[in-house]
Amino acid sequence: MKIAVFSAQAYDRRFLEEGRQRHFPGESIELRYFSETLTLQSAALAQDCAAVCVFVNDMLDAAVLEALAAQGVRAILMRCAGFNNLDTAAAARLGLFAAYVPSYSPEAVAEHTLALILTLNRHTHRAFARVREGNFALDGLLGFNLHGKTVGLVGIGKIGLAVARILNGFGCRVLACDPAPVPEFAALGQMATLPELLAASDIVSLHCPLLPATRHLIGHAALAQMKPGAMLVNTSRGALIDTAAVIDALKARTLSALAIDVYEQERELFFFDHSADIIGDDVFQRLLTFPNVLVTGHQGFFTAEAMHEIASTTMQNLRCLLDATPCANRVSGTSN
Repeated sequence: MKIAVFSAQAYDRRFLEEGRQRHFPGESIELRYFSETLTLQSAALAQDCAAVCVFVNDMLDAAVLEALAAQGVRAILMRCAGFNNLDTAAAARLGLFAAYVPSYSPEAVAEHTLALILTLNRHTHRAFARVREGNFALDGLLGFNLHGKTVGLVGIGKIGLAVARILNGFGCRVLACDPAPVPEFAALGQMATLPELLAASDIVSLHCPLLPATRHLIGHAALAQMKPGAMLVNTSRGALIDTAAVIDALKARTLSALAIDVYEQERELFFFDHSADIIGDDVFQRLLTFPNVLVTGHQGFFTAEAMHEIASTTMQNLRCLLDATPCANRVSGTSN
């Protein structure tokens, strides 16, 4: 069986090959790696492949799925937790099997969330650059104690819970907003409505999926409800934030700081080296001009433990496909 792996980096090859050898020893499973993002134009690379293995920024709309199905592709293996980029209705209509990785080391993203908060608050990235140049002045590096501050978590799934546990250890008051609260959170903090959370929190951190109802969840209206001088953090999905609205809040100084590991137009930027290019995204470039904005390139998931889990679950999903057995990670509504 041949599988086209899109958006493949060297580290993807390493962990997926380890997973293939562990789960399919001696079996004829060939992984073909392509650095290209899956689009309608690149779909032809999957010729002669029975499945594609894709990541967060690969396009899986109806047109792409139809092109893949016409070539004989019958399965979509998603090596990520979110599948907002998949047209599930089109996948079902075409009889495609689609499976994802619902959970992989929530601590990886949770710990990166705290790294962003601590770095942005205590300006350690700026301090590092200063000291390298022999500048030991502290002006401009003033932060605040996390202990005693109120942090609001929008979404209290596995990642949100992991963040809450860490914040609890820092001595923070933790609020959470989620339509499906979990019992485990009761020992860590308090549930609140979104307006209550926004008004009370010194830091707001997003940990919810991207759905039609959550697209631009943080826009002009939500930002107006936030506590003046609050910090906003997003390690979930870029389009949860209306970037233009956030820029307005930063300019007005009502939002004190922004840390993002995701960006709503990241498909053309993240996971590639653009250091020798001119970046044409004016909105993204405007973000980078603010000294109180910290951006990382969707690396929250990127730990050895998480990569092992992603590869292992992806191969388990493939095993379900080959053996025609029920798949717990099948995207609802798609073929099994």
